[in-house]
Amino acid sequence: MPVREEGRMFAEIDLEMEFKERLERNYDELKWLYAELYHNDGQAFDYFLTMLHEFYHSRPAELREQDRVREEHPDWYKGNDMLGMLLYTRCFGKTLDGVREKLDYLKESGVNVVVGLYEGSKSKAAAESHGLKVLTVAEAVKQADITMVLIPDEKQADVYKEEIGPNLKPGSALAFAHGFNIHFKQIVPPAGIDVFMVAPKGPGHLVRRTFEEGSGVPAVFAVEKDETGKCFDIALAYARGLGATRSGVLQTTFRDETEEDLFGEQCVLMGGVCQLMQTGFEVLVEAGYPPEMAYFECFHEMKLIVDLCYEGGMTKMRQSCSDTAEYGDYMIGPRIITEETKKEMKKVLKEIQDGTFARNWLLENRAAGRANFLAQRRLHREHPIEKVGAELRNMMPWLRDKKELKF
Repeated sequence: MPVREEGRMFAEIDLEMEFKERLERNYDELKWLYAELYHNDGQAFDYFLTMLHEFYHSRPAELREQDRVREEHPDWYKGNDMLGMLLYTRCFGKTLDGVREKLDYLKESGVNVVVGLYEGSKSKAAAESHGLKVLTVAEAVKQADITMVLIPDEKQADVYKEEIGPNLKPGSALAFAHGFNIHFKQIVPPAGIDVFMVAPKGPGHLVRRTFEEGSGVPAVFAVEKDETGKCFDIALAYARGLGATRSGVLQTTFRDETEEDLFGEQCVLMGGVCQLMQTGFEVLVEAGYPPEMAYFECFHEMKLIVDLCYEGGMTKMRQSCSDTAEYGDYMIGPRIITEETKKEMKKVLKEIQDGTFARNWLLENRAAGRANFLAQRRLHREHPIEKVGAELRNMMPWLRDKKELKF
């Protein structure tokens, strides 16, 4: 069965077929199964070890002897080339507890993480307070088997040209959380370098919180260049390290992730929703209604609606609202989001696909000094809906300890 088919949720496995086919096809691919199941599905992991134990004893005697010699080396299971989350899982022919003991050690040993920051970065103290080693970007890249680029899109190309590209180790991997610079050719890695992406579908603080809670945020991943033959496994291992495989990881491409992400942000999640809430607020206030009531109806309650959609789709949301609200949804929604709106969305998508948006955004940062962007930020921050919202949120005790972001 194809294991790299785009669109497949890798957290959902037909266990028996997956194990048997992989065991028969390629013993070394057991490392993929380890990354997927260890501390993710206890029953499945026990079943995996049992099958591995049986498979070991079916191997020819000369191969088992090779395994035994290799496995007796004290560091055979500590390899960092798979981020410390994959290993060539071999069964000792002794007890399953011996295997589990070594996997527990591997889990506790963690990944060797070095943070690369520019000189004078305010983030250095925070990183070091968490026990992370901080170096300059160039020095960190020189040491790295995997370089994950997590700086803003508009800054990546310059940093890559000056500090990352010249210091990449041959055979190492270059990784991203968004495909913008690779897809639009702002960064073109040299031959001999793996390139992959793991993009969690949530902000960083949520990724961290859910990981600590024992779950994880779903993610998409893509392999742009597999120069070493290991890039696919490394990408899955990285996703596993974030906790994403606890929820599911979906394979995509750099192009699809970039274009879909930009479209979603601009037409729905930010551009669409923010403009809709703001315009609704303005209509009510201009008609003479109290701004506080307009805020509650057009802004505050959006979270309630989105949470219901998040939990159970539009069906659960509609079931949770009154029939009056549901009828208004069906009758009025198409009058607000019209065919003309859909045509404009298609135009926006085309501008993303043909590079128009990327060109405008890069020029805004390089040639225009972000003048329009910063002015738009200031104007929207000064809108009455923001001022009224800040006052109302201060009256909500469950929000008082939430820090307002400063730009």
